[in-house]
This record gives sequence, structure tokens and C-alpha cells, in this order.
Amino acid sequence: MLSYILRRLLLLPLILFGVTFLIFSVYSLLTPLERLATYVNNPNALKSAAASERLIKKYHLDDPYPIGYFRWVGKLLKFNLGWSKVANEPVAAAIAEKFPATLELVIYSVIPVVFVGIWLGVISAVHHNDPIDQSLRIIAVIGWSLPTFIFGLLVLFFFYGVLGWLPPGRLSVWAQNIVYTNPSFHHYTGLVTIDALLNGYGYVFLDALRHLIAPIITLSYVSWAYLLRIARSSMLETLRKDYIRTARAKGVDERTVICKHAERNALIPVVTVAGMMVVQMLGGVVITETIFNFPGLGQWAAMAAQQLDYASILGFSLLFAFIMVVGNLVVDVSYALIDPRVRLE
Repeated sequence: MLSYILRRLLLLPLILFGVTFLIFSVYSLLTPLERLATYVNNPNALKSAAASERLIKKYHLDDPYPIGYFRWVGKLLKFNLGWSKVANEPVAAAIAEKFPATLELVIYSVIPVVFVGIWLGVISAVHHNDPIDQSLRIIAVIGWSLPTFIFGLLVLFFFYGVLGWLPPGRLSVWAQNIVYTNPSFHHYTGLVTIDALLNGYGYVFLDALRHLIAPIITLSYVSWAYLLRIARSSMLETLRKDYIRTARAKGVDERTVICKHAERNALIPVVTVAGMMVVQMLGGVVITETIFNFPGLGQWAAMAAQQLDYASILGFSLLFAFIMVVGNLVVDVSYALIDPRVRLE
């Protein structure tokens, strides 16, 4: 397995080169003046044609394509991704500021999204065509049919608009004052719930958790529907295999047949889907974060797209591509941990 991981790590630079090449190719379709907006944080500097032309020369935006690409990659290596108009700060700083919020949402969503979804799929397959299976299939069909933005709005309307329980945002106003203005509050991780506990503010932790529940419900239900269908299909196919029939014929306990022989072998296609689902969530849950006004990467990317903030869109695309490449490696390596028969050497 170690040699496989090393080979994949050696391929990472080549893959990232291809990704940056494609992104820069799209970026180069913009005019030099449009690209200049990604480097200038003062719009007044672009009012005169002479000033704009001078800045274009300064940032080498009129260079030929190959030279421009290598200059751009050089800036990336220095984490110079330009200026974010939406965040009113450098793109790298905006990513560092927004990523912990998305990471926190993903961490709290992983267990209900992945493990519960797989568990429900296994239960549905084991009770094939029973009332439990039929009920879970109906739930899955409804969840799969509902667009995320519709279900999220329904959750927001019911739990906040009607009941007033689960407010949008990341923190209440009083909690924001403690977290962001109190000099005694130390930001150890950037994750509000963990930092609140480390600082001894239990009520801030509860407030942050209350704001996380509605986005987690939205992510969980929509993801459950997909994972349940994949896990159920894979489990049903595995339960029809000859070695499962043989194990049952030998009198092996049904729980052992399901957990030891069937479930582990059925999880490989599920792991692929679940792993990439988590990776995509790390890249920013755009719709969910926008609906619940959650200040993560997804909401930032949506605002950047609305305002044609090219630098922010570019930075978000590069980060998402990097997360996808690394996530693919993690998912591939996890195959061997689930099924020892998979040989990666």
C-alpha cells in the first residue's frame, strides 16, 4: 500500500499542473482589463485608460500565453491569488477565514450523512421488500426528488419561521460579540464549537450547535437518499453471491453473514460515493450555506459569482480542485482498509 500511495503522491504535481493549465486557459479568455480587476483593490485606479494600461503592464497581463501561465503559477506558489472584492481582502486570507466554517459544518455532517445513510441502506437490503424496506425506499425517493434549495427552504421555514428554534447564520449576535470582540476569547482552531469549549464558554458552544442543526438536516436528508439507494443496491447484489449462500448453508449466524461477509464487500462502491460526497462538501456547500446564511466557502463563492469577482472565483476553483485531487487519493487508499483482497501494490 505504501508504494501505491507514493506513486499517487508523485502523480499529484502532474495532475495539479493539468488543473492549473485548464483553469488558466479559461481565465485567459478574459480581457487584460477584466483580469486586472483581480489585482486592484481600488476601483478608482481603473477609471482612466492610461492608468489601466500602466497597471496592465505592471502585472504583465498582456504577456503571451506561455509566459503569462508561468508568471501566474509563480504567484500561486506565493499564495498570491489576487484581491477579493466580496471579502474586501486578499483571496488567500478570505479562504483561510471562510474554510473553518465549512470544515466545521462538514465535520458535524459526516456522521449523519455517511454512516446513517449507509446503515439505512444495509437495513433496507436486509429487509428486502418488507415494510421497512418499502418505507425507506419511499423516504429515499422523496429525498432524491427534492432539490436541495427547496428542502432547505422548507427546513428554514418550519424550524425557524414557524417554531423559531433553529436560526440561520453561524452564531447569535450576543455570541458573535463574545467570539469576535472579546479579547480573552482565543481562536485555537477556527471551529467555533471547539474553540468555545476550549475557552470554557459552554453556552456559546450550544448556540453554535443550534445554528448548525438546520444545515446538517438539509445535507443529511438529501445525501441519505442517494447513499441509501447505492448501499441498498450494492448490498442486495452481494447477498445474492454464492459465498453468502454457502455461509448460510453452513449454518453461520445471520448477523455474522451480514456484518462480516456481506456488508464489508458491499461497501466498496459506497465508499467511492460517500468519500467524494464528503470531498465535495469540503469544497463548499454552496446552496445550503447560502440558504442558511452560513459564512463558509460556499456562500462566499456564490456571492463572488453574483458580483463577477473573478479573483475569488479563481481561488475557489483552485482550492476545490486541490481538495478533489487529494480526496481521490484518500478514497482509493480506503479500499484496502475495507477489503483486504484489494491489492494496491
